[in-house]
Amino acid sequence: MKFMGNKRLIFLMFGLICFFILMGLTLGARAPMTWPEKFIKDTVSWTQGIFYKPAAAIAGFFEDIRKMRVIYEENKTLKLTLTQYARDTQRLNELEDQNKRLMEALGFTERQRQSNNYIYRIAEVVTVNPDPYNSTISIDLGDKDGIKENMAVMTIDGLVGRVNKVFGFHSNVQLLTDITDTDNNSKAIAVSVKGKESQSFGMIESYDAKTGYLVMNKVDQADPMQVGDTVITSGLGQVFPGGIEVGRIVSIGPGEFGITHKVMVEPKASFRHIREVFVIEVPEVK
Repeated sequence: MKFMGNKRLIFLMFGLICFFILMGLTLGARAPMTWPEKFIKDTVSWTQGIFYKPAAAIAGFFEDIRKMRVIYEENKTLKLTLTQYARDTQRLNELEDQNKRLMEALGFTERQRQSNNYIYRIAEVVTVNPDPYNSTISIDLGDKDGIKENMAVMTIDGLVGRVNKVFGFHSNVQLLTDITDTDNNSKAIAVSVKGKESQSFGMIESYDAKTGYLVMNKVDQADPMQVGDTVITSGLGQVFPGGIEVGRIVSIGPGEFGITHKVMVEPKASFRHIREVFVIEVPEVK
């Protein structure tokens, strides 16, 4: 009886296997679909298309928004990077320009040490007075640095002015363009002329704003000066030490009452865009 039960189970399993094989062969060799089947399939596909296209469009819209957001963030980062690059480039150019000026200043002080015993204190210009009737600049050296009133101030090109006010950490410098002859020549500069034949002497008493020249008066008509000669401080006054270049002669004409020369001097130094200056300290004679 047990064998017969197992035999039936084997026949049943064999029958199921044959049934599945027959179904697979039948489905694989099935004839083309009928028109009702085609109609149902087309209807289902069309209905799916109606829902799929709007869904795809909405999904694409949100995908485009996401991409636009990514592009916006990238552009924002690029702009920030470009701004930083431009700022760094400008700073680099400023540092290179400053380094060039300081190297020139170093060479200047080395040459000056060989020609005289003055002490040249380099200072940076921190402010410029915009008032055209009060031509002054402020430098970053003051009383703590040993700066005193009436010390001469120059650039590597030539004389630019004198210290007129001293504070703890900075000083004001009065430029040569503020020289006038309306205060009894208290600001006049005693100068001499280095000519081919001999030296001449005079006083720079004013500045001609129209021509941009310094006006030198009280020059003896007998002095053999010429256009192109160099004008330097004579050291005869109590403010400016001798030997500092002021400018060169551009014209010589009759002075007051026709008994002296009136000489126009083109400044050696520029009074615009001054960055660094030298305050000249004359060592005391012991």
